[in-house]
Amino acid sequence: MVNEGMDGVSLYVELPLDDSGRARLRDLGPGPVWFAEPGTTSEADARALADADIALGNPRAAWVAEAPRLRWLQLASVGIDSYLGLDWPVLGRRLTVTNLGDAFADPVAESCLAGILALHRGIDELAGLRARGTWAKPVVRPRLRLLAGARVLVLGRGSIARRFAELLGPFGCPVSHFARGSGDIRTLAELDEQLPGFDVVVALLPGTPATSGLLDARRLALLRPGAVLVNAGRGSLVDEAALVSELTSGRLGGAVLDVTEQEPLPAGHPLWSCSNVILTQHTAGGSTDESARVVDLFADNRLRFDAGAPLRNSVQWSRGF
Repeated sequence: MVNEGMDGVSLYVELPLDDSGRARLRDLGPGPVWFAEPGTTSEADARALADADIALGNPRAAWVAEAPRLRWLQLASVGIDSYLGLDWPVLGRRLTVTNLGDAFADPVAESCLAGILALHRGIDELAGLRARGTWAKPVVRPRLRLLAGARVLVLGRGSIARRFAELLGPFGCPVSHFARGSGDIRTLAELDEQLPGFDVVVALLPGTPATSGLLDARRLALLRPGAVLVNAGRGSLVDEAALVSELTSGRLGGAVLDVTEQEPLPAGHPLWSCSNVILTQHTAGGSTDESARVVDLFADNRLRFDAGAPLRNSVQWSRGF
């Protein structure tokens, strides 16, 4: 925690930043800035948030609810799960919340593509063989698959979903989207009917009551044999016990999981030992310029906030994202 002006704090920041990032935020002004260290926040930080007009980061939900002056919270995440339980019909009258929206589109889309390619081309298996000093070319090579031309279903049509579809362009993959209002597949009945036709299914939906358990045991059983499932949306989208069953039986071709129901994934969880699973441990949004991306978006929104203009990526609490 760094105190940079206790009285009349204008901006509260709970984000890991280097000196240049902190300097950029100070320069946005006017008003002093309070920097709290994520993971080690104190009661002094809670008081600073209560005095702030604007906050950047993901402070505790209870602190947000008790910050009477707070008018705008820029989250350092796309997900809003921690804040869903607050009384937004009341709190939303004075507090606008924005998330990172498209700031993670490139890194998440690239991680999804990398995971799919790793499974199709055996990179995950070959990396394990290298670590054990085992040469298994005659076994591995006949099992390698091509992504080129594979039929891909993307659950969602947000910025990450659109970017991922763009990255698939050179592979000549026919891409369909499931989205209630704007997808090629719009209803659950259509989804059930068409699921067996896809080689790869990529889940990029937010966690809401409507999406919870979307890929349950029944729908996972609809996937064609050898299909690959990617989940970079929310762990609540997938029935993990059913997924483990489908994977260990060998019916599915593999899974790339950036998110899981429990994070960190508990020791001894079956997903740790599934040979055809790539666990990216909720790192898909990461990059060397991650903090700079967050500050860039905040800086743009700060200009809009000061001008009274609409903010980018405003959360719609009635929809849950």
